[in-house]
Amino acid sequence: MNRKCNSIFTEPLADVDNEVADAISREIARQQDNLVMIASENLVSKAVLEAQGSVMTNKYAEGYPGARYYGGCNCVDSVEQLACDRARQIFKAEHVNVQPHSGTSANMAVFLALLKPGDHILGMNLSHGGHLTHGSKVNISGRYYKAFSYEVDESSFLIDLEQVRRKARESAPRLIIAGASAYPRTIDYRGFKEIADEVGALLLVDMAHTAGLVAAGVHPNPIEVADVVTATTHKTFRGPRGGMIFCREKFAAAIDKAVFPGLQGGPLMHIIAAKAVAMLEALRPGYIDYQKSVLANAQVLAETLDAHGFKLMTGGTDTHLVLVDLRNKNISGREAEQLLERVHITVNKNVIPYDPSGANDPSGIRLGTPTLTSRGMGTDQMRSIAGLINETLEKRADSVALDQIRERVAELCRQYPLC
Repeated sequence: MNRKCNSIFTEPLADVDNEVADAISREIARQQDNLVMIASENLVSKAVLEAQGSVMTNKYAEGYPGARYYGGCNCVDSVEQLACDRARQIFKAEHVNVQPHSGTSANMAVFLALLKPGDHILGMNLSHGGHLTHGSKVNISGRYYKAFSYEVDESSFLIDLEQVRRKARESAPRLIIAGASAYPRTIDYRGFKEIADEVGALLLVDMAHTAGLVAAGVHPNPIEVADVVTATTHKTFRGPRGGMIFCREKFAAAIDKAVFPGLQGGPLMHIIAAKAVAMLEALRPGYIDYQKSVLANAQVLAETLDAHGFKLMTGGTDTHLVLVDLRNKNISGREAEQLLERVHITVNKNVIPYDPSGANDPSGIRLGTPTLTSRGMGTDQMRSIAGLINETLEKRADSVALDQIRERVAELCRQYPLC
């Protein structure tokens, strides 16, 4: 006798929760109808979405493949092993842990594995392009550890390795952190490693923003030199939201114990399944072309903004992001973000190095090209978008002109749909 499934398992979302279904529909429309230029955002494939929304979410799997604390883990073991094997192949790593829920979780696991509370750490100043988890006083990294920071040069806005060396000698850190969330240039990882070795510190590289570029071989691979490397699987990598940790084999046991049971319980197996899919996508030939386009688009965007009189921090970019100082345009970062949102261009306000304003209303904006590139846009479109940004700020008081700009944005979005 055939039994019918419980209706709760077959009802569509709109019938179960119309409010959430409506919010998702509106978010689909927002992503379709806006030029999203958030440097830390991207679009995932249908295959990644399918894996992330799969029944893998039903499974508890504390532990690691072949060593779980629950039964019935054969299938989830296989997807986690696939994710690990593919990640090691892509990044040429000795060991990888794909369980961290985010880049922040990954960084916290490294601290737990390699440090004791009160140990000294040296990371990039948050207001100069670093990340909260690199020692900010409002973050656990700056509260449980004695955090010191290095800054960019006041004239070039580039990392000055001699300053890093001096700060490292003065602070005697157990761990030096290289990597950033708003620094548009290539970081000299080997230079950082030389400093770390000189002062007897370990080197952690946080490549959350550049993991996709590294995977495609169009950006230096810090795994070749660093003791530990953390990354996110979204941003440039174009996978689901999550983190991962790469390390030398000698740190593998400590890192794995820090992730579980140190910080996390059951891993998110549906996310790990989606990570495995994203890893396979990164091994396809077209992925390299995509990442090259991300870089080319960012460079053309920067060049065109510069031609329109925008002041670019460091004068340009080597990566997927552009950091813009708006003070010569007589508008704040928050005002620019809100104004561009009105014409359906999505950016984020951002502090700039030596910013005279606070984080809530900083002097800059941060722009990125991963999402636009995923939609199929190229350098011609970047030139057009830079012009639209300039025109929006110049005509901020002209509501008719802003409406016309919004329609031009809409037409561009229609030409390059999400799917």
